[in-house]
Amino acid sequence: MVPPETELVPVEGAVAQTRATILAAARAALEQHGVRRTTVADIARRSGVSRQTIYRYWPDVTALYAAVLTEEMRGAVAGTGSAGAPADVIGALVAAAAHVRDLPLLNRLRETDPELLGRYILERLGTSQRDILAQLEDLIAAGQASGAVRAGDPRQLSAMVLLITQSAVQSAPIVADRLPPGAWERELERALRGYLEDRP
Repeated sequence: MVPPETELVPVEGAVAQTRATILAAARAALEQHGVRRTTVADIARRSGVSRQTIYRYWPDVTALYAAVLTEEMRGAVAGTGSAGAPADVIGALVAAAAHVRDLPLLNRLRETDPELLGRYILERLGTSQRDILAQLEDLIAAGQASGAVRAGDPRQLSAMVLLITQSAVQSAPIVADRLPPGAWERELERALRGYLEDRP
C-alpha cells in the first residue's frame, strides 16, 4: 500500500527519468575524462544505476556516447525551427552555431578525442546532424515560399548550410586570434546570408 502523499511515477516517466539520469552522468564523465578514460562502471556509479541497466538503454558504450552528443546538439539548436522570416532563420542559425561552439562537452572532446568528432565530419551523418538537416530544409522551403530565399533544391541548400556552419564551428579555435567570438558570429551571418539570399 502506497502512502497517499507518495507520488507514483508512470512507467514511461520512470524510463525517461532513468534515461535522463544516465545521460547526465555520462555527460559529466565525458566532460571530466574524455572518451578514452570514461567507463560504463564510472557512469553507473555517477548515475546510481547498474551497468546492466545502462545496457538495457544502449547496446554499447559508443551508442551511449553518441546519444550524449545528440542530446547536446538538439538542446543547442532547440528553437531554430520556430524562426519565421529568413532574417530570423539566419539569426537563429548563427545563435545556435555559437551555442554549439561553446558547449563544454564539445570543447572537451575536441581536446581529448578529435577522432570521434572527425568521424561525424568526414565519414558519416549522426542523428543530430540529420535532425538539423530536416529543420534547415523546412526553414529554407518556407523562406522560398515567401520569396526571400533564393530558388534551389531545399535538400541541397540545407546540406550546404550544414557544411558551412559545421566547418565554422569545428574550426573556430584555430582562427580565434583572427576571429574572436563577436567577429566570428558577424562573419558567419554574412556567409549564410550571402548564400541563402543571393540570386544568380
